[in-house]
Amino acid sequence: MNPELYERYLAKKAKKLGITVEELKAQGTSSPVSESSTTSSKSEQTLSQVNQQQVQEEPKYVQRTIQDQLSSQENTIPHQQPYSGMQPETVKTEVPSYVFGPSKMQETPKYNSSPINQSFSRPEIKDSRENKFGLIGYPLGHSLSKVIHEAGFKSLGLNATYDILETPPDNLVDRIKWLKANGYKGFNVTIPLKLPISLFVNEVDHYADLARAVNTVYVEADKSLKAYNTDVIGFRRAIPKDIDLRGKKVAILGTGGAAHAACVALSECGVQEIAFFTRNIPNSIDLMNYVRRKFPAVNFNVYQIENIRNLGEYAMLVNTTPIGMLGKAGDMMPVEMYALESLNREAVVYDVIYNPKKTVLIRAAEKLNLRTITGLDMLVFQAVAAQEIWFGNSPDWKDMKIAALEVL
Repeated sequence: MNPELYERYLAKKAKKLGITVEELKAQGTSSPVSESSTTSSKSEQTLSQVNQQQVQEEPKYVQRTIQDQLSSQENTIPHQQPYSGMQPETVKTEVPSYVFGPSKMQETPKYNSSPINQSFSRPEIKDSRENKFGLIGYPLGHSLSKVIHEAGFKSLGLNATYDILETPPDNLVDRIKWLKANGYKGFNVTIPLKLPISLFVNEVDHYADLARAVNTVYVEADKSLKAYNTDVIGFRRAIPKDIDLRGKKVAILGTGGAAHAACVALSECGVQEIAFFTRNIPNSIDLMNYVRRKFPAVNFNVYQIENIRNLGEYAMLVNTTPIGMLGKAGDMMPVEMYALESLNREAVVYDVIYNPKKTVLIRAAEKLNLRTITGLDMLVFQAVAAQEIWFGNSPDWKDMKIAALEVL
């Protein structure tokens, strides 16, 4: 700095502080240029340190588990309006970043009020790719998806293929690249990939957002991925039209992914209360907090499944546990017989297990002359909804169900 300007600077600063210039000099005041340079240097150093720190911490962020992300951002989930049982034609949804990455607005497919005749529409786009589809998950040894979807393709008069592609979680990224490179138009997703896949899609629909899981993906011509959850749709469509659950109470056995999808579907049906029965109540706290926030019009409670004594107040009993599944306690029921007998004669028993086609629970309910819904119906209708997403047309669900029954 010019000496004259520096002296004027000191005089002005000393006057402001109420001291003499000599006293100010004794304090070792530096010029504003020096201070600015020092500050700038410090800022650059700080910025460099921050950048270095970010580079070092980035892998740690990337390696965070999905559950960590859910837990750390649980309070940032946007509030959703309660369902009235009728789905509006289009719903613009802010995709929460805690599951699906960068927030992006998109429209859900159009639904009408009928849970059986809902349909998706897809605009006509020139696409030279073959009709190649598949299922990813692990393990996939006993999947019925191939025969069900191929029957659907045939009913639509389409020349399409459906492949079973076992994909361990560690190979998910490579599998997605492979599907895109090999011209697949869409694929289904099953356990244990329904949540991890959401980190690699570009858009999600309303139900995938609510259920916090993806089971159907459409690959656009530009290789972008649109994710859907048709488990919710399949669960609801499997409920016959004459069963009215508005204002009723429903009991759900289990609190896993299938229970979550069932909860979303039942909340849309206008139920008054949903009671979850589980073996591990502490592990169900996250689900309870989530559904209470998403569906404030519905009462939610959770109980110990071993304490079930009387189910007389419930209009529907839904089993989402693996008890009764072929190879997993297939000769057992998730509840005691006396609890099943306590159901009202008008109650409905719904088991999401599809193999065997009639579980011990379903057979016991039929002996009591209770109305039943099997998991095969849900499986078929979720596949129907997937093909509606892929093609814009609805396949014949009866042909698809017959094809599944032939191999069960």
